[in-house]
Amino acid sequence: MNKIYECIVGSVAYGTNIPGVSDVDYKGIYCQSRDDLLGVKYQEQLNPDKDTSYYEVRRFVDLCGSANPNILEMLFADESCIKQTSPAFQILRDNRFLFLTKQCKNSFGGYAVGQIKRAKGLDKKMNWEKSQTIRKTPLDFCYIQYQSGSIPISQYLKKENLKQEYCGLCAIDHMPNCYYVYYDYPKQYGDDTNTGYQGFDYKGIIRENSNEIRLSSIPKEQVGQHLGIMYYNADAYSIHCKKHTEYLTWLENRNTDRYVDTDNHGQQIDGKNIMHCMRLIDCALEIAQTGNLTVFRPNRDELLDIRKGKCNLEKIIQDAEDKIQLMDELFSKSDLPDGVDLEVKHNLILEVRNCYYND
Repeated sequence: MNKIYECIVGSVAYGTNIPGVSDVDYKGIYCQSRDDLLGVKYQEQLNPDKDTSYYEVRRFVDLCGSANPNILEMLFADESCIKQTSPAFQILRDNRFLFLTKQCKNSFGGYAVGQIKRAKGLDKKMNWEKSQTIRKTPLDFCYIQYQSGSIPISQYLKKENLKQEYCGLCAIDHMPNCYYVYYDYPKQYGDDTNTGYQGFDYKGIIRENSNEIRLSSIPKEQVGQHLGIMYYNADAYSIHCKKHTEYLTWLENRNTDRYVDTDNHGQQIDGKNIMHCMRLIDCALEIAQTGNLTVFRPNRDELLDIRKGKCNLEKIIQDAEDKIQLMDELFSKSDLPDGVDLEVKHNLILEVRNCYYND
């Protein structure tokens, strides 16, 4: 590999690494030989291991032109993070400001906006309510006609002091998932343990640990004496089962080190993810305001507090929304170019290659 540049990237480059926890990641750039370019051996990217990536110069310039944050940070890396450089790379370094365009609003800010919205909705698996993490039964998805609307069947039975075990269901023709609900009342109203039931062969709505509702044989003398019509939302139960299984799988395989409790909030966040969201928003603001990009973040202590959970999630979300609004305003008024001209990228690639080949 004809390497012309290599640097440390990721949390070490940002100043947000945690000793003993964070890996050291490397990225670099290489120039392929003329023969490889003219033949069929062109390789736009190499990944020798999970912490290292190298980009052929044409691929690198293309990614810079799309304002890819992880790639632009290589151009603006702090000198202390640069492990190898060359005159060929210096051409790109000298022209790095050409790649700070209005596209940075979406590439830096766009990702962060989406992640912050997810955090605001608390829709991540680590923030599921306890009621959502408990495996429900078909009974939780059954509703009975009540007054001018409907209520959960379990709520109805509780109101009427009835038990689901003594219910009987009868399917209704041409009405899928709809059932008449019958009940085996005691022979005399009162304490059912003393009076006994009439003995109808009602099987109840569900059997313990069952994934299906149960139908019963309704005696002729009982037909028409139903409690009401019950609807079973089978699709919702199926979706719940799928999500619950996904949750258990995620819970078993998740990296618990990333999830931290937030101060005064009672929720968990992916501290590393939220930290990088705030970092990207700050970078987008800096680009719009100054036309520059500082990879090693001056507010690293604040970012590390977020990563460690020393923060209030509601305040983070509010701060992020305020910054996003400011970011939109700044980019709309900015004199940054809309993008990088194709001819500019073409000439830069040629200049870098010619420099490398001549050397």
